[in-house]
Amino acid sequence: MKSSNDLDTLCINTIRTLAVDAVEAAGCGHPGMPMGTAPLSFVLWTKYLRHNPDNPHWLNRDRFVLSAGHGSMLLYSLLHLTGYDLPLDELRQFRQLNSKTPGHPEYGHTAGVETTTGPLGQGFGNGVGMALAQKYLAAYFNRDDFKPFDYNIYGIVSDGDMMEGVQSEAASLAGHLKLDNLIYFYDDNGITIDGSTDLSFSENVPKRYEGYGWNVVTADGNDLQSIEKALVSCLENSDGRPSLIATKTNIGYGSPNKQDTAAIHGAALGEEEARLTKKNLGFDPDQTFVIPEKALEVFRTAVAKGAQLEKTWDDELAAYKEKHPELYRELDDFQKGKLSINWEQVLPEFSPEAGKMATRQASGKVLEKLVGESPFIIGGSADLTPSNNTLVKTLQDFSADNYSGRYIRYGIREHGMGAIMNGMALTGLRPYGGTFLVFSDYMRPTIRLAALMGIPVVYVFTHDSIGLGEDGPTHQPVEHIPSLRTIPNLNVIRPADANETAYAWQMALERTDGPTALILTRQGLPIFDRNGVAPASGISKGGYVMAGSDSDDLALIATGSEVQLALGARDELLEEGISARVVNLGCQEVFDQQPESYRNSVLPPQVTRRISIEAGVSFGWGRYTGTGGTSISLERFGESAPGGEAMKALGFTVERVVEECRKILM
Repeated sequence: MKSSNDLDTLCINTIRTLAVDAVEAAGCGHPGMPMGTAPLSFVLWTKYLRHNPDNPHWLNRDRFVLSAGHGSMLLYSLLHLTGYDLPLDELRQFRQLNSKTPGHPEYGHTAGVETTTGPLGQGFGNGVGMALAQKYLAAYFNRDDFKPFDYNIYGIVSDGDMMEGVQSEAASLAGHLKLDNLIYFYDDNGITIDGSTDLSFSENVPKRYEGYGWNVVTADGNDLQSIEKALVSCLENSDGRPSLIATKTNIGYGSPNKQDTAAIHGAALGEEEARLTKKNLGFDPDQTFVIPEKALEVFRTAVAKGAQLEKTWDDELAAYKEKHPELYRELDDFQKGKLSINWEQVLPEFSPEAGKMATRQASGKVLEKLVGESPFIIGGSADLTPSNNTLVKTLQDFSADNYSGRYIRYGIREHGMGAIMNGMALTGLRPYGGTFLVFSDYMRPTIRLAALMGIPVVYVFTHDSIGLGEDGPTHQPVEHIPSLRTIPNLNVIRPADANETAYAWQMALERTDGPTALILTRQGLPIFDRNGVAPASGISKGGYVMAGSDSDDLALIATGSEVQLALGARDELLEEGISARVVNLGCQEVFDQQPESYRNSVLPPQVTRRISIEAGVSFGWGRYTGTGGTSISLERFGESAPGGEAMKALGFTVERVVEECRKILM
């Protein structure tokens, strides 16, 4: 390895040996990537990364994304060495229960970890979202006298990241938007779990990125001068392009027998090879987790430098407050995560006299009110803007020519949209993004990670059932709603009319500990006369009784467009002397969080004859219908026909509900 001096070599090899020891202690892990990328990480973290280990949440810090999250020991070593709240004992507990060093980095679990990574390509997309968010915030808040948002996003991406489709989607959009605040090191070591990348990967990645509109430079991953020269050229790049530093590295650098092989990608070196490696790197093979004092001094300079960076920023912010008091107030709200929406004044009320209205249309009308309330609500759609009703006429497009725009044209890139929205939410914005519900399948990995991280992303999923009509079974979601409900910490809300849609948006934007999926119709739905049924605000508790009495014979449990069927059936049954309770269970997740007393008031235990009604597979409804109940569902794919005809042909009618009620009462 070429370095400027022996001290640099000592620092770099300290990173390497910490990774070796931690993986060896755990008996599993990925030591090869940290060993290969230690030189570039050393250069970045000790010379160029602007951060404050004493305050991992400093607003103007550079962001570092380890998209190759399997190399987590690289990040944990850097965090400990530079002075974050990650004691050495936590490195010794790598991958152990309740440690701060899990197998892959987890946002909110370990100080200094900016995003949860591991599923390849996801961190790449998150970084693009962070870069996009920085551009927007800078356009909104920065002034000539002070720029509170003046930072870059750095990352390390692997061959595996480069193979995943989500990476291609995010990279394409980043180039289109000219996000020149984004710099990624491509750890080009030519090895994956299966072996050499030659087995399956022969494309020219730098040329591909040039095609995306990126600034591409190369570096020798073992030459500090080459690395630094490449990094400086990217920082000085002023032609509006994100940068990729294609860095040739050696996986498992320093291992005499396993370097440059798949054997060191995802497994411990083994006791003997670990000893040989440490000896080869100039460390005592009989000692573990050794951090030479001279090396620690180099890394720990980050503490004083970071404190000074933040102090300078704070001093300038104080002057900014005096000169721009209104902007400062909004900046303070942003740091606190406040949207400051006056819900009572903002939420529209829809009258039954307006006739039928699709909940996607109602959602658009609600957004017209909401976007003016907070500059931190930022939206977009995966090329379905007119269908999703996600664009409000007052919003301008976010583009390379207008970073102050708040509407993002993601193109047909659902997976990329999801990962980018996660990065925006991690920055503090409140993103929403639209597509058809059936295409949530493309987004599922990003939705899952948003739920795992507990970040407030809003998904606007329209065309929610066979009721969308003529596009047919390829576009008619059947299994998607129950499938989304299986994701922990994701709230799935399917409002039954326009007024419930307004409250659904309130639920989504008031939530700060996880994502929300709004499930909206293409077809028009009646706006319920609330003089005859319970108020729409009942949806705020996840489920409520729309109509019923203390002497109900059975309960009809429905969501979305099927609630009207339940109410229609109840009216017919009353003429026969049968009392049916109609329960609108628009959000199971929120309902399940209510006190037992409330849940029992909605679904009384003594009312055992229950029928769920939802135009999709019945999976998950059994816990509400119980052993004495049944489901009106769709256990097959739909039909290409006008929406009303498809619903009728597949059994979603008032008559069918009444018939099933009679059966269950026999």
